[in-house]
Amino acid sequence: MSSTPQHVPEFQDYQRAFTRHIRDPKQHPRPTGVTARRMRVYNTLLFNNIFNLVSSCFPVTRRILGKRKWQQLVREFFATHRCHSPYFRQVPEEFLQYMQEREAKASEPDFLIYLLHYEWVELAVDISTKEADAAAIDPAGDLCNGRPVLAPAHMLLSYPYPVHRIGKRFQPTPAQQEQTYLLVFRDSHDEVRFVVLNPVSTRLLSLIESGSLTGDQALVQVVEELQHPNPAVALAGGQAMLEELRKEGAILGTRRSDTDSAS
Repeated sequence: MSSTPQHVPEFQDYQRAFTRHIRDPKQHPRPTGVTARRMRVYNTLLFNNIFNLVSSCFPVTRRILGKRKWQQLVREFFATHRCHSPYFRQVPEEFLQYMQEREAKASEPDFLIYLLHYEWVELAVDISTKEADAAAIDPAGDLCNGRPVLAPAHMLLSYPYPVHRIGKRFQPTPAQQEQTYLLVFRDSHDEVRFVVLNPVSTRLLSLIESGSLTGDQALVQVVEELQHPNPAVALAGGQAMLEELRKEGAILGTRRSDTDSAS
């Protein structure tokens, strides 16, 4: 039995023509019945909203690419990307996803996608809904014998470029790649903080992140993996680093269950 094609209501055809023109005025004609002046108001208002949301999240990238290239890039995103979230605050993440999926242009710096991710991370950590359960944490807990608790809103990151130093005056070439490790976290004052790490401290924090190891257990595992010639010195250095991260606010303390069982 043959099926009869569904007729699309005229108002839906009009809506599609309207939105196609807003997305890409150069490729799609203005719908019939709308004056050019009124259409320009819609075009300008909607594009500027997206442009400002994206630009505020990626200020360094915007300065490096320059006004013309940046506007062109956001225009391409506006015209071709289909967002999966209705929330304005997630538009920068949609832009990052678009950039990760598109084919990079030869004129764009090799570090571009890493810089974009680094800039987006600040927003992602800032708006994260993860919160600490203060009642379950002992701020003065023993970080060696207890299980350290990292600030819930955090990310451990690794990039092939020193993204935290990139700017108008420093734009590394592929020959200047430098593996860079960072901890990004939101402290108790709701400020987003960045800490530069090394491979060893990154590995240590990745073990602590699981929440199943005490500070000393994580440190011993790292020392064994490194086959360090002087384990006592390495352990002391790791313990000092954990205390420093507690002062910075990246480590909130230890789990109270550990404190209770030790008392």
